[in-house]
Amino acid sequence: MVQRSAAIADRRGVLSEPLDDWLASTFGRAPRHLAPFARALTHGSQAAANYERLEFLGDRVLGLIMAEWLYDTFPGEPEGALSKRFNSVVTGAVCADVARSLGVRDHLMLGKQARDDGANDSDNVLGDVMEALIGAWYLEAGLDAARAFVREAWGDRIRRHAAAPQHPKSALQEWAAAHRRRAPTYEVVDRSGPGHAPRFTVKVSIGRDEASATGANKQVAETAAARALLEMLGG
Repeated sequence: MVQRSAAIADRRGVLSEPLDDWLASTFGRAPRHLAPFARALTHGSQAAANYERLEFLGDRVLGLIMAEWLYDTFPGEPEGALSKRFNSVVTGAVCADVARSLGVRDHLMLGKQARDDGANDSDNVLGDVMEALIGAWYLEAGLDAARAFVREAWGDRIRRHAAAPQHPKSALQEWAAAHRRRAPTYEVVDRSGPGHAPRFTVKVSIGRDEASATGANKQVAETAAARALLEMLGG
């Protein structure tokens, strides 16, 4: 991967902040090796050497850091409550939100078609890139630096709920059991969009009661459908 220290022009012709300057402001210092970070920002539509391997690593690093952070922050909570909190703050949507707040979109390297299709604002893409950047920073600076970065980037997101949030799918399952109804069933009824930015529509049913929702992946759509059905049922 060619190192890029000059300003990067995006597909709209607007010059973005130089990559090394942005990395220095994002991580607190300029990386010694720029290539892994350039790769972390590269989509598969742009090059075969893309963010996927770093995303694999960053996902595991983020999981460890977040589990440790929650364990320390909520010492009185049992495993089940900590798991609910964990699942609410490591989703692709949350990672994408963090990526947007850091200005990641301005530095994504995308093929023309992917950019035209909106991949630069896709939760799937931004969430994956955020994890890839965590992986690159972990390789560059180690676990302590990765921990400091994640805690700064996520900010107060882990404390936004006084009680551990109940995942909509779990809440719907509990509602069905409490009302002696069949367990919810989920069905993908439509898939559309390009490969890098798919849209899934999922229907959830409990007997004759049902609701549908669309999301960037199957899990997001199932969660949204469960939330919609809970609202319909008054749960």
